[in-house]
Amino acid sequence: MKNLLLFAIVAISFSACQSDNIEPINPNDKNNLTIEFDHIAGTQNLALGSTKYTNASGEDFTVTTLNYFVSNISLKKTDGTSVTMADQYFLVKEVDPTSLTPVLKDVPAGDYASMTFTIGVDSLKSISAVDQRTGCLDPASYGTDNMYWSWNSGYIFFKMEGISSKAPANSAGLNKFQYHIGGFGGRTSATANNLRKVTVNLPSTATVRKSIAPTVHFLVDVNGVFGPNVKIANGAVIMNPAISGPFANNYQNIFKVDHVHN
Repeated sequence: MKNLLLFAIVAISFSACQSDNIEPINPNDKNNLTIEFDHIAGTQNLALGSTKYTNASGEDFTVTTLNYFVSNISLKKTDGTSVTMADQYFLVKEVDPTSLTPVLKDVPAGDYASMTFTIGVDSLKSISAVDQRTGCLDPASYGTDNMYWSWNSGYIFFKMEGISSKAPANSAGLNKFQYHIGGFGGRTSATANNLRKVTVNLPSTATVRKSIAPTVHFLVDVNGVFGPNVKIANGAVIMNPAISGPFANNYQNIFKVDHVHN
């Protein structure tokens, strides 16, 4: 009993020391928060163009392109209040390692318990003047890996392309699938809205302080974009926003937080 009591006292003392060592929150302090996107396919790391995977319907597929926009990020503190990070947009591209760790600038000091973000580019920014759409929102910056439909005046929110034996051969003889998902709800009249919001609880608190800049590490499972409602054999090319809803609903759920680094 004495040993148990001694252990409890030591544990409490150690916990108190840890709490004391955390820098107190100064409401005037800010720091960065990094979001790390680690793409997988089931239990395997995603490798573009070189590894064959199997989806839930038993279809083989190889991914050659994976891009998506992340925007409208908000962070909820442990006290229930939220902070919205305005006008910070990111284009995540598996082919570009630097894009896999976007950095939120000037996050107010606090203890954060959850995160919410949008996959896509919101309607307000989509219809804003060209000079207000810079950086990753500049359509001229994409080169051959286009993420903007000039014919539809809108961004491609999520793009995944690859090869599958279940896809019909195209004019070049390739069994290629192409999923280009967009549609923000319409400019002058209602159209398909494939913007999707993701909310995740963090497995441990993300601590932002003047001297602490945390990283939130996501595992993003591309297998989840398929399922009983999305099969390559049923449609190897999806680009029409009006029929993209099931695909968007699926990728809304592929983002899971693995851990937090403080």
